[in-house]
Amino acid sequence: MKILVTGGAGFIGSNFIIYMMGKYPDYKIVNLDKLTYAGNLENLKSVENDPRYTFICGDICDKKIVQKAMAGCDMVVHFAAESHVDRSITGPAIFIQTNVIGTEILLETALELGIKRFHHISTDEVFGTLSLLNLSEKFNENTPYSPRSPYAASKASSDHLVRAFIETYNFPATISNCTNNYGPFQFPEKIIPLFITNAFENKPLPIYGQGQAVRDYLYVVDHCMAIDLILHKGKIGETYCIGGDSEKNGLEIADTILDLLDKPKNLKTFVTDRKGHDMRYAMDHSKITNELGWKPSVDFTEGINKTIEWYKSKWKK
Repeated sequence: MKILVTGGAGFIGSNFIIYMMGKYPDYKIVNLDKLTYAGNLENLKSVENDPRYTFICGDICDKKIVQKAMAGCDMVVHFAAESHVDRSITGPAIFIQTNVIGTEILLETALELGIKRFHHISTDEVFGTLSLLNLSEKFNENTPYSPRSPYAASKASSDHLVRAFIETYNFPATISNCTNNYGPFQFPEKIIPLFITNAFENKPLPIYGQGQAVRDYLYVVDHCMAIDLILHKGKIGETYCIGGDSEKNGLEIADTILDLLDKPKNLKTFVTDRKGHDMRYAMDHSKITNELGWKPSVDFTEGINKTIEWYKSKWKK
């Protein structure tokens, strides 16, 4: 089995490559990554000299490079994306280019080359926002799309493209919409690594608004396990929602990290809220649980401890 992983030098992609190469000794991995600010080949030091692993530096919007990377592959797992909401608010154009145009080029090439399975990684943000007043409500595979940021709109567009290829060309694809990931290799612009690294240096932990916005968190290795199951047991044409059963707001994240690091609570600093800030995301993962037997295995406290220890090992005083 030979798998093309797009965005494999990024946070989730690098964790996925390491996970798959550790589990399947006869699998080969091709990693296509543009190496933007969020891509880091240091993440893949443990496999860079493995003969089963190949790295190609290139843009998914460049069809010639995509054709070269995809040639001879059986599967494609598509992580590559611009993914930071704040960056999409200040500069949406690159999100449309990478997340929409890049996805179309990958789909077109995969169709031409007869790829056996294409798996598209998406986000819970395509569904919009949930109320803080009804905590029993969660997103699921039938939730209507209602993207509220340029990032979310670009990912919703790419999801629709994948579904259009499935319907139009009988294309062998699956989609997963996942909640917020955290763990090793995450670029410290996202809340958990930012709070951890700032706390190390006794810098302020910037909390949007009053810190009430809720996200559901999933340890990244659990996400890799879910993708693995979808690739090997998931039904072509289906979408699977992947959730972490760990809903936390900004205040709770900050307090947990400060407590574990024995840092003062006055490091919490409230900043101007994000434009169009979604107040709550939560994911119902009952479909993938019931059909494929997946569920989160790492609870939030364990996952945060693992993540803190990893950043400690990389932090230079």
